[in-house]
Amino acid sequence: MSELNNKFVFVKEDITESEHIAAPKYSYWKSVFKQFFSKKSTIVIILVALTVITLSIVDPMISHYDGISHVNINNASMKYISPNLQYLFGTNNYGDNLWNVVWIGARNSLGIAGLTTLITITLGVVVGAVWGYSKSMDKWMIEVYNVIANVPFTLVVFVLMYVLGRGFWQLIFAMSVTSWLGTAYFIRTQVMIIRDREYNLASRCLGTSTWNIVKNNILPYLVSIIVTSISRDLPSYISLEVFLAWLGIGVGESTPSLGKTISANRTYMTSTPYLFWIPVAVSAIITVSLYIAGQTLADAADPKTHR
Repeated sequence: MSELNNKFVFVKEDITESEHIAAPKYSYWKSVFKQFFSKKSTIVIILVALTVITLSIVDPMISHYDGISHVNINNASMKYISPNLQYLFGTNNYGDNLWNVVWIGARNSLGIAGLTTLITITLGVVVGAVWGYSKSMDKWMIEVYNVIANVPFTLVVFVLMYVLGRGFWQLIFAMSVTSWLGTAYFIRTQVMIIRDREYNLASRCLGTSTWNIVKNNILPYLVSIIVTSISRDLPSYISLEVFLAWLGIGVGESTPSLGKTISANRTYMTSTPYLFWIPVAVSAIITVSLYIAGQTLADAADPKTHR
């Protein structure tokens, strides 16, 4: 009997052990990035996007090209050199290295699109979240939205650019002054849907604070929505900048951009096609890579895709 007793040990009762959760520890952001980098195609797209962004930042710093001065304007031998190992993108009608022209333009176009997106998303998310929670605010904000949403966005930009004049900051203001309202309305709708779900009502009944409800129950769902908006807006603002420059109401004469480069070289579309199609190709690569990377991140940020 003594040998049998030595084989068994009485376990002390622990009431906290019943609260132990056997499921593996879950980390939201770890799951996001695991899902995001799970595909090789995503890594390729990210590398492409990072490459063009890096070139647009680093090349103007190295070349010191400002996009205005044309050092070879009187040297006819430097004009219209086709792409080669020395001049990868060739030279333009001024004798400037098109490589430098394209990347300084890409830097400014990305800056315009990035700042506009930042303003739009920040205002849209903050106003939209308050709008979705406040029933009193919803009454008059809906009226404001209905009035502004019925005015064509492009028309608003056209009028403001003619009134304010061409310029870097004028263009950012014109593109963001009303576009944030659409984001706010979208966020408001999503907040209202998530706010009234059963688990949020149960959390309120259990006395959970509003901040914990927002942080744990609502924010994870809004992250994918916000990232989707960013991935949609950033490429669209780059395309809009190109379109406005094509119409002659983009940035000022002293600010180079992809849109201005494409617009300035449209007359060479057939005679010297590389002057037109290379900037178009760079613009397309930037917009497509940013859009795909953003959409992939938005899908990864959706908790429903996590295992």
